[in-house]
Amino acid sequence: MSVFPGGRDSSRESAAARSQMRVAEPKTLEGAVTRSQQYLLSIQKDEGYWVGELLVDATLVADTICFHHWNESVDPAWQQKGVNHILSKQLPDGGWNTYHGGPAEVNATVKCYLALKLAGLPATDPRMLRAREMALHLGGVPRMNTFSKLYLALLGLVEWRHVPTIPCEVLLIGKWFHVNFWDMSNWSRVMLVPLAIINHFRPTRNVGVSLDELYPHGKWELDECLRPRYFDFGLRNLFLWLDRLHKLAEWFQRHGLHPFRATALKRAEQWMLQRFEGSDGLGAIFPGILNSLIAMRALGYSKDHPTYLSQLAELKKHEHEEADSVRIEPCMSPVWDSAIVTICLRESGLPEDHPALVKATRWIMEREIRFRGDWYHKNPVDVEPSGWVFEFNNKWNPDVDDTAMVLLALRQVPTKNRYERDACFRRGYNWMLTFQCRDGGWAAFDKDCTKSILETVPFADHNAMLDPECVDITARILEVMGLEGVGLDHPRVKRALDYIRRSQEPDGSFFGRWGVNYIYGTWQVLRGLKALRYDMTEPWLLRARDWLESVQHADGGWGERCNTYDDPVFKGQGPSTASQTAWATMGLCTFDDPDRPSLKRGIEYLVNTQNDDGSWSEDETTGTGFPKVFYLKYDMYRNAWPLLALATYRRLREARNASPNGVPATSITAPSILQPTPV
Repeated sequence: MSVFPGGRDSSRESAAARSQMRVAEPKTLEGAVTRSQQYLLSIQKDEGYWVGELLVDATLVADTICFHHWNESVDPAWQQKGVNHILSKQLPDGGWNTYHGGPAEVNATVKCYLALKLAGLPATDPRMLRAREMALHLGGVPRMNTFSKLYLALLGLVEWRHVPTIPCEVLLIGKWFHVNFWDMSNWSRVMLVPLAIINHFRPTRNVGVSLDELYPHGKWELDECLRPRYFDFGLRNLFLWLDRLHKLAEWFQRHGLHPFRATALKRAEQWMLQRFEGSDGLGAIFPGILNSLIAMRALGYSKDHPTYLSQLAELKKHEHEEADSVRIEPCMSPVWDSAIVTICLRESGLPEDHPALVKATRWIMEREIRFRGDWYHKNPVDVEPSGWVFEFNNKWNPDVDDTAMVLLALRQVPTKNRYERDACFRRGYNWMLTFQCRDGGWAAFDKDCTKSILETVPFADHNAMLDPECVDITARILEVMGLEGVGLDHPRVKRALDYIRRSQEPDGSFFGRWGVNYIYGTWQVLRGLKALRYDMTEPWLLRARDWLESVQHADGGWGERCNTYDDPVFKGQGPSTASQTAWATMGLCTFDDPDRPSLKRGIEYLVNTQNDDGSWSEDETTGTGFPKVFYLKYDMYRNAWPLLALATYRRLREARNASPNGVPATSITAPSILQPTPV
């Protein structure tokens, strides 16, 4: 049923049938906005924040089962719930994938197979037989990445010589050296420090099972994975030779002849313990917490040591245990979700003094990090510390992306103390701008964390050693700057625009680093430039619009899967989703034509697919952790972004009706907080 006046009636029920049933209220744009607002308000937490679950693949549960077997802390009842969860995610072909609708993946398949085997599922069980067949088809144990093999080494399932060395001494290398510890991405540092401790002690515990059946051609393949080649002068081969030297040094260490190891090991332990402070576990992420627990046990911490117990409690917070199943979140997203929902509710018409918005803004402001954390090593500037994180508490690692989203929310709601809000905004704004990289863009956590040599080290096969600038974050920062009145001639803006233009794909789309994928990146660019009052009729932006329209589906929606990170030939292909349709329609709104057929069809899709309670249903994975490796389904996305899209379209239509030169459609025209215009 059309949501626009005079539209067609798509209902097919006969008049006789209608007379025998209650006629449903017609779905309208206004009704959809109201229902969405009511739904989001109903799920606000008492403290004022919103948080949706981050849904991921089954590997986190599998890793936790393996950890409990290594740690001799298996709870049979909990383990059975984990088994149920893993089996519920098994694909018909026997494997496990890393995103909804994706193919079986080797690391996920072997990990889940091992967890089931440790839990006692018989090898002759049909589900295990199918899993074994798929694991072999994917290459088995030899094709697993370094971090996965390290967990196998802990359980005595591969030898430590088959795992690339992660030396503690990397913490001793000063910033004067071309490549050092701080050139690794934030999340890699969090994972690698405890793994370096583990690599030193090699605390193997035989668990009484083997994976000998998961070697397609024999265990000799493990040797080949780390065998350097003579007369090969590439960087990868150089690092393989260095790995041989590291392993030789490990031999000397075990014989008391490694002069720097004791110092490096102590530095790694201190670094790890220090970052427990003010954080929900190491890095406030599952891998960091799990690795730190293993590292502490390797260092000799008892199971009842207060520090160990505190980290175990943090791990437990990530679990969602139900009567028959348990699933685990990789981290939590209250700051990110709260900022997005605040923006959506405000731009959809809730007044700035609405109690829910005032309460949320107060909660967000209290999360500001006034501490000089690890970011200072890559960005040693004289700026007042500020910034926000994704999670509840993680004081060492505020990030640029969350900070930009928070600033977009703060400018909408002055709270009861406008002066306090303005000062908070100004600190965050000034801090965020200092992270602009040499190329003109912004990255997530650090500045100029782009030394590609790190991607060739043997333990860098998790595709996450760097933190490069990306157009989606850059465009969001331009959106903040534009709404604050910064002009196109501003030096930072000019450099950012040059970076964005260089990043455009030949077909007009933009790669999305933190959302799936080209739909996300293209929307962010268009929205950011619109806020800057950029001329949206320029050909390169019209190409972006045309690309969005070219991938619209017959049902009026948009959808794209994570396989676009493996091969861009899949751009714009995948079932329509509420979140991705919202992104695409907001991208089209930037061209100020509410009557454009593609835009109207997208809005109709959102209105017609809304559930009666004001929510939307969505199974697809539309969030990105590490491209090609790890993906997330942000459960808040399906219910927040559609509201912002509907509100943006409604405002565009109202502006067109009021005046041919109506206000920009991308944001409520909240006044600039920064006076004078920032420099």
